[in-house]
Amino acid sequence: QVTLVESGGGSVQAGGSLRLSCAASGYTPMSTWCMAWFRQAPGKEREVGATIDSYGSTNYADSVKGRFTISKDNAKNTLYLQMNSLKPEDTAMYYCAADPFRRYCGSLSALIVNYWGQGTQVTVSS
Repeated sequence: QVTLVESGGGSVQAGGSLRLSCAASGYTPMSTWCMAWFRQAPGKEREVGATIDSYGSTNYADSVKGRFTISKDNAKNTLYLQMNSLKPEDTAMYYCAADPFRRYCGSLSALIVNYWGQGTQVTVSS
């Protein structure tokens, strides 16, 4: 069983910053998982924003590259997403996701995850 619990969402003005956290627990160490942040805006499909593999390698969607940073603290079993220079189009529900069966995440377009958190809302006003 894997449990993912997000926190840190909220409302912010354009140009502001937020940091999301995801507390993870499971039957294997989080350090061995592929982990990701997804988001889903109203009326749109869920999309992957960033991934981090068990070795700490990261990958970002073009829409967030240069503004968002994914990181993790294995000792705390916590995944983070630092979001800077936020735009109104970043408004969405943000989800933490994990694949505890793979160390590598692979390409964003082929990403498969098995577990999801409940989501945390991020709202950016202009």
